[in-house]
Amino acid sequence: MFIFLLLPNFFVFLQKIVSLMKNIKFLFVIMLLASCTTHYRMVGIDRTRMLIDKSYDAAPSAEAQAFLAPYQHDVDSIMKPIVGQIARYMSASKPESELSNLLCDILVWGGGPFGEKPDFSIYNMGGIRAAFAKGNVTFGDVVDVAPFENKICFMTLTGEKVLELFSQVASRGGEGVSHGVELRIANRKLLSAKLHGKEIDPKANYRVATLDYLAQGNDGLLAFKDGTDVVSPQEERNNVRFIIMDYFRAEAAEGRVVDAKMEGRIISEDTTN
Repeated sequence: MFIFLLLPNFFVFLQKIVSLMKNIKFLFVIMLLASCTTHYRMVGIDRTRMLIDKSYDAAPSAEAQAFLAPYQHDVDSIMKPIVGQIARYMSASKPESELSNLLCDILVWGGGPFGEKPDFSIYNMGGIRAAFAKGNVTFGDVVDVAPFENKICFMTLTGEKVLELFSQVASRGGEGVSHGVELRIANRKLLSAKLHGKEIDPKANYRVATLDYLAQGNDGLLAFKDGTDVVSPQEERNNVRFIIMDYFRAEAAEGRVVDAKMEGRIISEDTTN
């Protein structure tokens, strides 16, 4: 009986012991951290630059080449097939470039399989990640130019929203636009806009082809968020890179070399740098 009377006090005693041990552990951790901070502190940051260039090819590693050989074969079998030819070196630059003109015209062409007839298209310069060299264009070349998982997308914008969209294009110093678009900009402001030689009717509807990334209002092209009747096929075959390849193959099948020229689609009249 005496033992049972002592038990409650004994449990209280145990709880105090456990609590004390926890406090001791906590104090130990604090002391350990404090000791670390007193012994180690940042005194500076330094950096170096390692240039990787052809100088490393002077003494190639036979072991490394043997290791990479089977993988190189697999990669080449995918990336090296030729999809077509291009007439000149093409790169992307603002406010207009041959390459951005070409890619935008391909987006309009890409509406065919979907029964779409876009009035114009927009392709962001930031989405063009490489240039095409004159001559043969391979699968890998197209992947370099369009490496992202962007899919083709179609939507309807009112003329009012089209003008808003073109103002946003002007604010970025230009983006890729398709044949028929005529913009005059100055100091990142839209001065005038025409489409296929006509003034844009704010009350009319226009069908636009673009990338699904831009259709979400990215890269500052917020007017796209007000699009209606959106068609945004997400199957892998509708990736823009495959549509570009299809275009090159179609032109090659007709015996044509792909070409594009500057047309004055976006004319900049900047008075400041």
